[in-house]
Amino acid sequence: MTSRYRALLIAEAANPEWVSVPLVGWSLANAIRSVADAHIVTQVRNKAAFERAGLVEGRDFTAIDTEALMKPLWTIIGKLRGGAGKGWTTVTALQSLFYPLFESMVWRRFGKQIRAGEFDVVHRITPLSPTAPSLLAGRCARAGVPFVVGPLNGGIPWPRAFTRERHQEKEWLSYVRNAYKAMPGIKRTWRRSAAIIAGSRHTASELPEGARGKCIYIPENAIDPARFADYGQPDRYARLDLCFIGRLVPYKGPDVAIEAAQDLLRAGVARLTIIGDGPMMADLKALAARLGVADAVTFAGWVEHREVPEIARDKSVFLFPSVREFGGGAVIEAMALGLVPIIADYGGPAEIVTGETGFRLPIGSREIMRDRAAQVLAEMAAEQHDLAAMAARGRARIDALYSWERKAAQVVEVYDWVTGKRPDRPDFGF
Repeated sequence: MTSRYRALLIAEAANPEWVSVPLVGWSLANAIRSVADAHIVTQVRNKAAFERAGLVEGRDFTAIDTEALMKPLWTIIGKLRGGAGKGWTTVTALQSLFYPLFESMVWRRFGKQIRAGEFDVVHRITPLSPTAPSLLAGRCARAGVPFVVGPLNGGIPWPRAFTRERHQEKEWLSYVRNAYKAMPGIKRTWRRSAAIIAGSRHTASELPEGARGKCIYIPENAIDPARFADYGQPDRYARLDLCFIGRLVPYKGPDVAIEAAQDLLRAGVARLTIIGDGPMMADLKALAARLGVADAVTFAGWVEHREVPEIARDKSVFLFPSVREFGGGAVIEAMALGLVPIIADYGGPAEIVTGETGFRLPIGSREIMRDRAAQVLAEMAAEQHDLAAMAARGRARIDALYSWERKAAQVVEVYDWVTGKRPDRPDFGF
């Protein structure tokens, strides 16, 4: 390459001050700005945060105002989802139905420039959900400008043994989620996109056969290494200082973590810090008291995302038996901090953690996962595993594959492919 790509980045959800999808949207778009002449298009609710991050509207980004529709839509979503933080399949479905309005306004603002060839590539980063069709894919194809979509992620089926948790999360619509594949707009999106970045192997497997030749696997999440440079004290692996990070809801398994560790907690061999808040908080505290381990369990409550490393970096083990994780961002961050992960062998975390860097619990009933986690913890207490060595291998894996800088470089290789600068489809060896 002799010049930087002129890229129009579509990131309806992108915000440096939020977490989950908006943080992914912001982090990837901002990283691409460092390796391409990129202009970000986002929704107006993110404008102030972009400006606080030092970006200038008109020069670095454009904010599209769809609030006239989105405000009443969020009122409707709030009534249909079944409670705060629940019914995410319902939320995604309703957002996908109304998302085309955003893209139509993007085309109204940038269509003339796209047709005039002022951009080498148009890349839709968010929505991450593969259920959101794109009208830009076809319009860019007709204009002769490659359209890249992704990373796409989501839709991991609920494990059969966790139907109760599925219902507690009000995930009724998840039973018919795959109906989106029959939507004409989705089929046209796959057909007219030049490349599809899959954020998980499951999402890649859901693509129709004709689209898989366009698919490149690049995991959804990554880290900013500057935030994870302090690995804590070397002697932390001489003790079992366990950590759970996440929303306190049944499918994340904070109760499984407490029960699995109870013998070691009661014996004073281990301690457990739970970072996060949610509807299970009172029940978890009662569980710890009932098991006689309350003095060994610290409930840190809700913590600002940027402050989590300060609490977690001196822990030795990340005990996270969540059964439905798409991207596994918390696992990546924990490994970057030098924690050895114990995770469910399912979804995004299972694609991140190897046998050399952590432990994967067989996906089964709650009791099977609890007992296997207890066995792993007992082995750790008996010093049957070299935690320091596993942590070092985990950090090396994250440093090599899961930084936003590395991910931006991978995206540029995708741009090379769709613009004809390289003949072969990229494969990054995850």
